[in-house]
This record gives sequence, structure tokens and C-alpha cells, in this order.
Amino acid sequence: MVRHRHSRHRLRRNARRMRRDGIEPMMVLSDDLEFAPIALVTIARAMWRYRSELAPLTAMLLALTGGKILHTAYPTWWPTVLILTGLAAWALALYGRWVNLTRPVERGYAAATVMLIGGWTATATAVGPFTAPLPATLIIGGLVAGLPWWAHRRRRARVRVERTLAAWPEISHAVGLTGSRIQSAIVDLWGYRARVALARGQTVEDAVAKLPALESALGTRRGAVRVQPVPERANRLELRVIETDPHADAIAWPGPSVTSITQPVKLGLFEDGSPVRVSLLRRHALVGGVAGAGKSGGVNVILGDLSACPDVVIWGIDLKRGMELLPWASCLDRLATTPQEAETLLRDAVAVLDGRADMLAQQGLRIWQPRPDAPALVILIDEYAELVDEAPEAIRHADSVARRGRAVAVTLVAATQRPSQKAMGHGAVRSQMDVRISFRVRERRDVDLILGQGMLKAGWHSHTLNAPGKFLVSAPEHDIPRRARTYLIRDDTVQQAARHYAPHRPTLDAVSVAALDAVPADQQPPTEPPETDPVLNGRHARQEAPYAAEALLWAALRDAPAQGATLEDLMRDSGMGRSWVYYRINEHARAGRAEQTSRGRWRAIPDVPTPDSP
Repeated sequence: MVRHRHSRHRLRRNARRMRRDGIEPMMVLSDDLEFAPIALVTIARAMWRYRSELAPLTAMLLALTGGKILHTAYPTWWPTVLILTGLAAWALALYGRWVNLTRPVERGYAAATVMLIGGWTATATAVGPFTAPLPATLIIGGLVAGLPWWAHRRRRARVRVERTLAAWPEISHAVGLTGSRIQSAIVDLWGYRARVALARGQTVEDAVAKLPALESALGTRRGAVRVQPVPERANRLELRVIETDPHADAIAWPGPSVTSITQPVKLGLFEDGSPVRVSLLRRHALVGGVAGAGKSGGVNVILGDLSACPDVVIWGIDLKRGMELLPWASCLDRLATTPQEAETLLRDAVAVLDGRADMLAQQGLRIWQPRPDAPALVILIDEYAELVDEAPEAIRHADSVARRGRAVAVTLVAATQRPSQKAMGHGAVRSQMDVRISFRVRERRDVDLILGQGMLKAGWHSHTLNAPGKFLVSAPEHDIPRRARTYLIRDDTVQQAARHYAPHRPTLDAVSVAALDAVPADQQPPTEPPETDPVLNGRHARQEAPYAAEALLWAALRDAPAQGATLEDLMRDSGMGRSWVYYRINEHARAGRAEQTSRGRWRAIPDVPTPDSP
């Protein structure tokens, strides 16, 4: 044995010396070499590699062998074979999902195949497997039944995944994760996912940094590989490959998913089909993304869910003259569209939280419990960056709400299309946001501005999102980067939802109303529009009495055409400002006297009597 070992070492040294000297080794064929074992091993490896493709032929061979054995030893057992076949087919048809037969057609195919094989085997047991026409029936039936198997997409995908992951040692060495190994793999509707055990000293962050290399080594398209940590083990990760994008098409909004602010709202769907649920009670939220990334769609989803909750009052700030929030105006208790109105609204929000805090302190309570007669208050600010530029005093009030509003259920939801350092990096608002929703951003540094410092390095790559509506969400219940897509709410759906829920919207509680009434008179907004408003110049004669303006507004709504009157038309006819018109339209809508016909257009509901004077 020692001599044999020394001989092998000597041969290896000679081979290395020959390669170093440039001498190519020669292979000498010996006459006594036995090729039969090599051929058998090669055939066995090929059969194992292509075992999935050969499964129908293997089933035919097993049926033939089983029929021969049963006919020879137990020819009277054919009724038992039929009974067992029927039970097996029944179990597969009903409980096939337990063995990964998730679709009914798959369970039906499996049950039919078992019946075919079992019926042939029972017949072969009784009369013999080589009795005509059983051999021809076996061959023809096996080939016909094998066609769906060979053409099945999931089977072919599973085989392709197995062969790809079989090369994982070479792949891991090429990408710099040497020593890691595949523990298990599952093929799903959109691709496959594998559990990977990392080598000692390797972390999930190391794998995240090598995502481009993994995509190249696995032969996938760019952006198709996801790496997610496994909570139970620090040296485990889940590798997910998306071969067919489940978010390639828009997802229609199914309607409100909550009936109370205490329930988490449903923003959309993750790539595995699970819902994205986020709680907004006592949590401030930040929604960011460039123009066209789907931010407005996310805001609409939030408004759609909150409008169905009878225990939350919604205030809105939209400095794009109401373009985004106007369709929901009938469900908003207040809507500010100018910097001055925004400043007033946020100052009133501070007064509300102060009043609620005083009441809680007097009663020895710590938190405000939302209910229909004591609703939570959600302030949704669209285009927060514009507020920073045009109403710096309003930002001071927003900071106060962000710092002190949680206990009294006053929540901020800020959205911006411009995640600049100036807009997002200063003040207390950003630091107090527990919920961060990032749609596509243009630059890598914007990821950290929206989601938080260090999130880009941790794998939160919202700059790679490739379709409107796709987003990443960071919240206490969502601490790993998972791509999702928000629902799409069309304009007609918004109108229907707003019209349906407007009559059921709550009003502020008595404590909050008393706090607003206690605001000093010098801090109250002016009751008359400024002389510089181009829409209202020369029309102050119509404001001699509030009743006159109300009557003029109702007359404009009543005389509006079928498609409705625009907000500018109503402002011109009533002689009042935008905020006053918004407020009165909302009151008419809640009372069932007015309706929104399209985005930005209103009219009175036909045959509704003239309302009483205010």
C-alpha cells in the first residue's frame, strides 16, 4: 500500500514537471482496459440527468414489469389492483395540492394517468402483459399520456432549475461566495427560489453586493435576482429568481380593504402575491418618487382605504391647485390648495393636537383611541417639496405635528416627487416617518433620502424599479427589501368611491372643534379673498352677505351642464375663494345635494330642493 501511494505521488510529480516544461502528456490505450463499466456508468449518469424526460418511459417499463410479476405469482389479484388504483386516483384528485399539484388541471392529469396505468396493470395481471392488444395499448397510451408531461411548463422549469443549481459550486466560486451551498429549491409560477447556506464569515450583505454577478452567472435578465435574509439564521439567505415579472401589468384596485384606521391599509401586492399591509395609526408616512413613477397612484390607494373608515377625518394639502386631491374633495373635511391655506390648515392641526393633549392629561390618559365620535386625523400633503419652498412657516407646524401627533392620533402622510436634500433632509418631519414608501427614483443617493441612511447599501434599490406603480416599503412590519406594485385606481373608480363614501364621512370631535374655536382671532384666516386674486377682482359686491354667496353657488350647481361646472366657474359665479367653495361643495355632497361628475367638475343632483339658508 505504501509503495502504491509513493508510485502515485511520483506520477503526479512527473506530470507537473512535464506540464512545466511544455511537454503535453500522452494518453495510451491499453488492450486490457475494460469499457463495459465505463459505458454503464455513462449510461446511468445520462439516465439520471434526463430522468424527468424519461419518466413516461420509466412508468411504462414499471407497469410492464409489475404486470408480469403479478400475472405470474398472483393472477387473481386484479380486483385489488383496480381498487387501489381508484383510491390513489381519488386521493390525487382531492388532495393533490399536498404534493405540489396546485392547479386542478394538474390534479386531473395525475388522476387520469394513475387510472390508465392501474387499469392496464390490472388487465395484465389477469390475462398476461404480452396478450394482444396490451403491448400496443401500453406503448400508444404511454406516448399519448406522456405528451402533456413533456410539454408541461413547470416540469421543464423545474428540470432547468435543478440543472442550473447543480452547477452552484462553480457559480458561487465565480461570484465570490465560495463555500456556500444550495439546501433546497422550489419552482413557482413566476420563477424559482432557493435556500442558500453561506460559508463561515459570509453575510447576506455580501450576497446583496454581488447581485449583478449572480444575475450574470445564473443567466437571468437584469434585475431578476432577489436576495432576502432568513430571520432564523444569519448564515442563510433566500435566493429568488423572477423569470416572469408578476408586476408586468397594472393591478386593478379591488376596493377598500379596511373599515377602521386601526386596521392596516392594503397598498398593493408583493411579487409572491401576498398583500402589502401597512398600519397608519400613530405612524407618519413618507411617499417618494420621481414624476411618472406611480406616487399619485399610491396616494389614491391610501385615500381610497381611509375614505371607507368612519373613524378618521382626512385633511388635504395640494399645492398643485388641487389637481391630485380634488377628485376626493367630497371625502376630505378640509382641502388647502395655496401656501396660505396650507399654513392655516397645519396651524389648526397643531391646535387640535394641543386640545386633545390637554383633554388626555386632564383625564389621566396617554393615547387617543379613534372611534366614529372621536376620529383620528390624517393630514395628507401632496408635493411636500413645494410646501418647503412656498410656506416655510407651515413646515414649522408640520414639524410640531410630526413630533407630538402620534399619541393624539394626528398623522402626517407626506408625498413628494422631488426627494432633494433640501426637501427631505431637514426638519423633524423626515426623522419621524416610521413608514417609508419609495417608488422609482432617478439617482442612487435618493434611495437613502427617502428610505433612510444606509438603505441603499442594505439592498433597497428603488432606483432599479422599472415600471410605474412598483415600490419598496420600509416599515416596522416590512424590514427586508421586497418589490411590490400598488393598485391602479382609474378616474371613474375614484368618482364612484368618493360618491359612495362621502355621505358617511365623520366630522371632528367636540374637543377638536373647541380647540379650533379657541384659536385667537388674529390667527384666523381672512373671511374675504384678497384683492389681488385675479378670479375675484371686481366681484366683492356679491359677498355682502354669506347667504348671497351660498345662493349664487347653489344656482351655479343647479344650472351646471350635464358634464358639471369647473371649480373656477363656481368661484367666479359665487365670488368666493377656493377654500370656501371646496368646503361648501363638500357639505352639499355629504347631504346628497351635489355630485362630482368628473375630475374637477360638479353639479347639483336633479330634483333636489333648494337648501335652507345657512
